[in-house]
Amino acid sequence: MQDWMKDPSLSGIDPAKLAMLQSFASQGANKSQNDILPLLMTAAASSKKKGLQFTQSEIDMIINVMKAGKSPQDIAKIDKMAALMKMMQQR
Repeated sequence: MQDWMKDPSLSGIDPAKLAMLQSFASQGANKSQNDILPLLMTAAASSKKKGLQFTQSEIDMIINVMKAGKSPQDIAKIDKMAALMKMMQQR
């Protein structure tokens, strides 16, 4: 399990949602930004089929936890991914 997933502030999130996030994080670990978008789209479709929808507060909480202790470059990458996810949710 990744360190960010051990953060106590995530304890209120459904374990099935956290498991899906862990799977997504593992799949995307060594992918380029160009390869991440199709992966995000697949993950979004899969979660929708399973009835796993994140609230905006859950998303914000997860993003903040993931940013903790990261470099400005890593934070920028996380912000870019969050923006892509937000665009996908608006579809």
